[in-house]
Amino acid sequence: MLFRSPNIEPYSEKPRPPFMAPKGVSNVALGKKVTSSIKPFTGELSQLTDGKKEPDDDQVVEMRRGKQWVQVDLGENFKIYAVVLWHDHRWLQVFHDVIVQVADDPDFTQNVKTVYNSDVDNSAGLGIGTDKEYFETNQGRPFDAKGIVARYVRCYTAGSSLSAINACQEVEVYALPAK
Repeated sequence: MLFRSPNIEPYSEKPRPPFMAPKGVSNVALGKKVTSSIKPFTGELSQLTDGKKEPDDDQVVEMRRGKQWVQVDLGENFKIYAVVLWHDHRWLQVFHDVIVQVADDPDFTQNVKTVYNSDVDNSAGLGIGTDKEYFETNQGRPFDAKGIVARYVRCYTAGSSLSAINACQEVEVYALPAK
């Protein structure tokens, strides 16, 4: 039986609804450079933007426990409409303190905007979030970025309901050129 909490969206096996975005958006993260808060102990960071999101052991990038992040450099500013994230979906689980931010610089000091934050107790130190946690599925989780202009996308986690380990499989960023 799945656990229930007021801060977790109910589990559903229904296909997620498509996210709404302007005509012409594409995944501008595909093949882009990825950095992280710490070197992964399983997998390579380049796997996170390779377009592969199958629930296979060799598709998962794993990092140690505690608050960790992965960051995609889009190479230039884009008007971002959605960030879609796949954590480890080999097993049904809920990842904790999922925070998605965008910024103009790689150190996240300029024009930092939070797209999603499920950290209800500020344990990650990035502010109290009002978004709900969710069950990880093979469909990925889209986050509405509402056309925010940025170059860098950073995704945080702090373990899951199954493990203290942080795991990610893919990051997609759907956007248009900012020009």
